[in-house]
Amino acid sequence: QVQLVESGGGLVQTGGSLRLSCVASGTIHVATAMGWYRQAPGKQRELVATISNTGPTRYADSVKGRFTISKNIGENTVYLQMDSLKPDEAATYSCNADFPFIRPGEPFWGQGTQVIVSS
Repeated sequence: QVQLVESGGGLVQTGGSLRLSCVASGTIHVATAMGWYRQAPGKQRELVATISNTGPTRYADSVKGRFTISKNIGENTVYLQMDSLKPDEAATYSCNADFPFIRPGEPFWGQGTQVIVSS
């Protein structure tokens, strides 16, 4: 079974940086896309950034210019470099991955990693 494991979360001061990583294991297939989402307490989960295995990326307007998503698709690994973090970006950050040959139309999700931004 496909498993996604995130790492890299933690406590950072306002304006600081963190680099999140997510590795998908348990399959020989290559993810067609991977992405990062976040959910703060009492709020809905929102898209942060996605990247396809051919390269195109998509970002939430609020993070453009500060966050960078990158990938090593061959190893089913995705990264999220987060710079100039703001207090309201504290949340649980989760990654997902699309494996249409395994489960079409329903991505796999990790458990998430917590990001705390102190003001």
